[in-house]
Amino acid sequence: MGKSNYNGITLKSLQPMFALVVNLVLAYLVYFVARIAFLFENYSFFKAGLDISHLWQLFRGGLMFDTSAIVYSNALYILLILFPIWVKETDIYHRICRWLFVIINSIGLFINLCDAVYFPFTLRRTTTSVFKEFSNEHNLGNILGTEIIHHWYFVLLFIIVSWGLYQLYRTPKLSHFDFKTIKQRWHFFAINFVALSLVVVFCVGGARGGLQSGVRPITISNANEFVKRPIECALVLNTPFALMRTISKSIFKVPETFASLKESSKFFNPVHLPNPEAKANKKNVVILIVESFGREYIGAFNKHLEDGRYQGYTPNVDKLIAKSVVFDYSFANGHKSIDGMPSSLCGIPMFIEPFILTPASMNDYIGIPGYLSKWGYQTAFFHGANRGSMGFLAFANKIGFQKYYGRQDYAADKRFGGDADFDGNWGIWDEPFLQYYCAKMSEMKQPFMTALFTVSSHHPFVVPDKYKKRFKEEQLPIHKCIRYTDMAIGKFFASAAKQPWFKNTIFILVSDHTNQSNHQQYKTDIGEFSAPFILYDPSGEIKPERREGIAQQIDILPTIFGILGYNKPYFSFGCDVLNTPAKDTYALNYINGVYQYTKNGYTMQFDGEKTTGMYSLNDLFMQYNLVGKVPEQARMEQELKAIIYQYMYRMVNNKLQSN
Repeated sequence: MGKSNYNGITLKSLQPMFALVVNLVLAYLVYFVARIAFLFENYSFFKAGLDISHLWQLFRGGLMFDTSAIVYSNALYILLILFPIWVKETDIYHRICRWLFVIINSIGLFINLCDAVYFPFTLRRTTTSVFKEFSNEHNLGNILGTEIIHHWYFVLLFIIVSWGLYQLYRTPKLSHFDFKTIKQRWHFFAINFVALSLVVVFCVGGARGGLQSGVRPITISNANEFVKRPIECALVLNTPFALMRTISKSIFKVPETFASLKESSKFFNPVHLPNPEAKANKKNVVILIVESFGREYIGAFNKHLEDGRYQGYTPNVDKLIAKSVVFDYSFANGHKSIDGMPSSLCGIPMFIEPFILTPASMNDYIGIPGYLSKWGYQTAFFHGANRGSMGFLAFANKIGFQKYYGRQDYAADKRFGGDADFDGNWGIWDEPFLQYYCAKMSEMKQPFMTALFTVSSHHPFVVPDKYKKRFKEEQLPIHKCIRYTDMAIGKFFASAAKQPWFKNTIFILVSDHTNQSNHQQYKTDIGEFSAPFILYDPSGEIKPERREGIAQQIDILPTIFGILGYNKPYFSFGCDVLNTPAKDTYALNYINGVYQYTKNGYTMQFDGEKTTGMYSLNDLFMQYNLVGKVPEQARMEQELKAIIYQYMYRMVNNKLQSN
């Protein structure tokens, strides 16, 4: 073989490697475009403190996660294009490789763009739990169709980028006819074997996040290395990575911070012992879990907004607040409906993943209805959606509700409008379903405990046709729905007030989670959890007032049991906010690998090993990180570590009972 021929064969043999490099660069560009699109679509969530240098840091961190996703998803393609056998170099083989590459990376683009649209509802990258979350839904086609129309520009972007990916793809410029002799074929084999070996090393390192001996495979929580705020993890991550990293993963792991439950109980214990002096006061209990009803929308809580001109969207709930106990601060414990259910009814917050989507949901536990059913109460759950939607029927049965009423039950009741009152998306409109709720409670034997989950203030944010002129479009799409639901709540209380059971009832109104926001203080890491906690006692035994301190969804169970004089031990991660000093009330949240613990006038952020943030609640925009400058920090760290230990140990070891 002459020198020129030798060089020619070498260049031919290197063509697969050259093509691979070019095509992988294209894959990186696809992920870059997806991240830019994600940022622009959700800019309002990230704009605070976002300058060019910080954006560069976020995108630089994103390269590590993009590399991992690209390596994992393109592993077969990489193997096929570098496979060191000369005979594969044919037109049909190259076409197969081309289509495989384009399809795989177009899917990655599609998933990222979809998550850009879904992000405002979760404030994190989507994980595999989403498949369980929507497994019981039957209207996803309608929702997808609506989103395609609303986000037509993403459809166009997907088409353009996918077409560009196909057009710019580099096919190796060689053929198996170029390797005629045994020597040439062995030459091809040697070069591509070495290339494949080197690429395998790159792929292993890329998938793991590095090749150093101390490097563990990167996880979602590693994104916190590059961010100032936990929500920014969504910009560092990509959705294919988040999905792949959560396939068949163990959700909960017991930390080594304490030697036992007993040791951690010195700082926190979710088992509540009854007050031996308490007298039974078996009032009815009604819990209204209102879809997306963030604290921001309620005028009575926000008299300081817009220089005192802010009116909010809830005149009826404002009137209710004037007759109720509320708190200076109140929060949801998660970002999803399936977070709000265990929090509000069982006292179990969301850490890492929605509790009811994890294997721990098969543990032995009950909630408010289970405890009260054993105490002589009739219990029922109401949800205007189809039976089984969001897995609520199974969950309601699990925690002890005796009855469940959904869309089908409403339709069967001749007193009401049947399926003509179906909103076409999620369930029965709030106004008629709340009247149905009131009527059904009047048929129940006292004492009873019920809970209702509303549906109308949910995406795609529509109101009944007859109210479209009354509730018109405002600053955000959700605002008209909030006004409609508020009206429905007002009519519900007007009807309930006429019932013989009304004055013997304790009402709790909370939100499942927050939603769209147009005020910056409600877009911060703690502000995005701000949700109402309203306790109303029509009998007047509990005096209406705005109290100092913090309330959260997981406080509902112990607070209700304190009012009722429940006389047995029970399990909850919350506290009785009516009988706990304001300084000892607290809130728990979890966002993108970071635990938030709000207490003593501060929100502390803890990544599982160290405190990364400490912010005063008076710092409404969370601009000043006070880590290491607050005397309460050390005690709060110890308490939060104990809470996390108790949570993880009990989840793993099936200890979610009071015994």
